[in-house]
Amino acid sequence: MTRRLPHDVGVNGSSGESADGRRTSRTGAAAGSARQRSAAPAAARPRGGRVRMTGKQRREQLLDIGRSVFAERGYDGTSVEEIAERAGVSKPVVYEHFGGKEGLYAVVVDREMQLLLDMVTGALTGGHSRELLEQAAFALMDYIDTSTDGFKILVRDSPVAQSTGTFASLISDIAVQVEDILGLEFKARGFDARLAPMYSQMLVGMVALTGQWWLEVRKPGKAEVAAHLVNLAWHGLEGMERHPKLVGDRQA
Repeated sequence: MTRRLPHDVGVNGSSGESADGRRTSRTGAAAGSARQRSAAPAAARPRGGRVRMTGKQRREQLLDIGRSVFAERGYDGTSVEEIAERAGVSKPVVYEHFGGKEGLYAVVVDREMQLLLDMVTGALTGGHSRELLEQAAFALMDYIDTSTDGFKILVRDSPVAQSTGTFASLISDIAVQVEDILGLEFKARGFDARLAPMYSQMLVGMVALTGQWWLEVRKPGKAEVAAHLVNLAWHGLEGMERHPKLVGDRQA
């Protein structure tokens, strides 16, 4: 007697069609596998050998890659094509998340500026005025040491105007934190506290420029550089004149 086959199975065990027109598999194992695949969320399936990411994960990946490329090549030397290629995506994906290279760069810079500002302000935990200067110097050196790519991006000139300003404006923000320290010290020594903002800009600028130099040479060690910075700043403050005057011929 000839066994009657189910209506969705071909005579040779190959694929047939079910009543709703979908292709079905022919063996129990294959059918089970098909059911498992159909039950898995489509977003979790790898396509083209690449694991798909959520929108948030993809955005973070593009930021990490963009940060690395901008530090390596600068803004002008970086292209959306290279960022997309390193991320394993097409160019439209970068445009979808950031609108283009300028938008990606702006987010990278804003993040780095906030990170540096947070590190400096968080390091100022109190104590003697000299200790506070040490904390500020160490915070900047720590940022340069642990976020080298970010620092390279911040100090490199770019034609892109950022919502939070430039590296110079960031230094000014940090100087505001130091200004309070100097203001108290000036009052205690009988100096005009109104000059504290200017002196804080001088001190922070000195540390920032030294940090740029140290980024390239990495000698001496971070702690030693911080000690010398504070030595110059502190003992310079100790020997300050209340009413300094120029000693040369030029007076204006």
